[in-house]
Amino acid sequence: MGSSELAIHADLADALRRQATQAGADSPAVRGSDWRQAIVATVGTDGTVTTSDGIIARRMATYVTPAAGETIVVSISSSGNWLAHGRIAPVSTAGTWQTLTLSGGWTAYGTPYWAPSYRINGDGTVSLSGLAKAPATAGSPQTLCTLPAAIVPSSKSRFPVEVASGLHGVLDVNPTGTSTLQIQDYSGNATWATLDGIRYRLI
Repeated sequence: MGSSELAIHADLADALRRQATQAGADSPAVRGSDWRQAIVATVGTDGTVTTSDGIIARRMATYVTPAAGETIVVSISSSGNWLAHGRIAPVSTAGTWQTLTLSGGWTAYGTPYWAPSYRINGDGTVSLSGLAKAPATAGSPQTLCTLPAAIVPSSKSRFPVEVASGLHGVLDVNPTGTSTLQIQDYSGNATWATLDGIRYRLI
């Protein structure tokens, strides 16, 4: 066998080794279970999400309110089934509180109070915080804001809330369709609306 034939056989052997290595890396049955990060592209109505690289993964029960664009953890079993475990935490925990965009003349009350904000909790609930300042005339009812899509609940919740010194009303967290924060059931004019301590279920 000449040197050229030996070189051909060596190249063929190298190519076969590379092919076998790649096949093993691509096959969950060979590689075993694994996990990695992924970006959500679309959210299905059947409890799944599709990632930006085309993986369809079943959501864990703890992964609520999925949204396109967020980074999540996905894992694959040795049989090739994908699970979406949930979103990963931001680089800074300071980013977990998001500012609510108020409407109808309502504004953040300002120093020394927190601005009206929300945070999605890992247990499928939403926490609210802050003090909202009412417009000059604010009789019942008043809509404070339209809820961001990520924190719209599937059912309505009601909470007692202070709307002025010695004046109390009710804060309604309205579900899909209305999707607003609204105060009502008080006489006179509201001066503010307290959101601290409000926590409601999403589903």
